[in-house]
Amino acid sequence: MSRSLKKGPFTDPKLLKKLGRLKAGDRTVIKTWSRDSVITPEMVGFTIGVHNGRTHLPVYIVENMVGHRLGEFSPTRKFVRHGGRIQKEAEAAAAAAAATATKVAKPAEETK
Repeated sequence: MSRSLKKGPFTDPKLLKKLGRLKAGDRTVIKTWSRDSVITPEMVGFTIGVHNGRTHLPVYIVENMVGHRLGEFSPTRKFVRHGGRIQKEAEAAAAAAAATATKVAKPAEETK
């Protein structure tokens, strides 16, 4: 369910206050736990450390992100590949085949 248009987008006032103190070119990371805050045009150009439950992931805000929420750019789960031993063996074989294909064969020297 999205937020009412009458209320407008929610952005944490504390986060906006921190952004107001910095200049646009400043490279400091602003830490926040407010994953539900909507990215506004005033945030463009800043790096915000969004908490993912464990650490603060730095997110550089660009123009295309306006209107999205901060939490969308800080994943909370780490994907572990599917497959077990058989999958690993298949990937190792593919990597070995690629390595042998990329080796450059030395040209044979011409004899006179």
